[in-house]
Amino acid sequence: MKAVWRAADVLLHGGVIAYPTEGVYGLGCLPDDLDAVKRILAIKRRDASKGLILIAANAAQLDGWVALPRGKALPDPDPEQPVTWLVPPGLRVAPVLCGEHDTIAVRLTTNPVARSVCDAVDAPLVSTSANLSGKPTARNAFVLRRQFAGVVDYIVPGDCGPASGPSEIRDFTSGRIIRPRAT
Repeated sequence: MKAVWRAADVLLHGGVIAYPTEGVYGLGCLPDDLDAVKRILAIKRRDASKGLILIAANAAQLDGWVALPRGKALPDPDPEQPVTWLVPPGLRVAPVLCGEHDTIAVRLTTNPVARSVCDAVDAPLVSTSANLSGKPTARNAFVLRRQFAGVVDYIVPGDCGPASGPSEIRDFTSGRIIRPRAT
C-alpha cells in the first residue's frame, strides 16, 4: 500500500490529505498539528466554532483524546451505518477541535483506506467532509480531484463506502441522535 505510506509521510510532516471514509471523502491531518488543523478550516471555509471529528482505526488510538466514563467504551462500528459519537474530550484535545462544544466528535472508521492511514501513523486523524462549507460533499474521486487537487498535499486513492453519505452523530452519554444518518 504505497499510497498509505505516502499519506502517512505527508501527515507526519504537517500536511493535509483527502481520503475516502465510510460515506464521503474527507479532509484530514494529525489532530495535534494545530497549523494543519487551521489549514483545513481555511480550505473548507469552515467556522472554527463548529468543531471537527476525529477518526481512528481502533479505540486505543483515541487514548488521551477522549475521556469516556469509567467502564464505558465506544460501541463496535457498523460499516453500513457509521456513527460519530460526541464524547468528553481528553487532555490532548485542543479547543479548536471541539469548537464551541464541550464534547469531541469521534468515530471508529471501518473504511479500509482510512483505517490503514490511521494505522500507518498510529494515531487518529481529523476528519471533516471534503467540501466547502455549505456545499455538497465529494462522493466520487473525480469531484474530489477537481475541487481539492491543488489545495491539499495528497489525495489518497480509494473508494468511499459502504454508507451512502455522512455518518449519523449521537451523544455518547444520552444516545440522543444529533444528526440522522444519510439515506
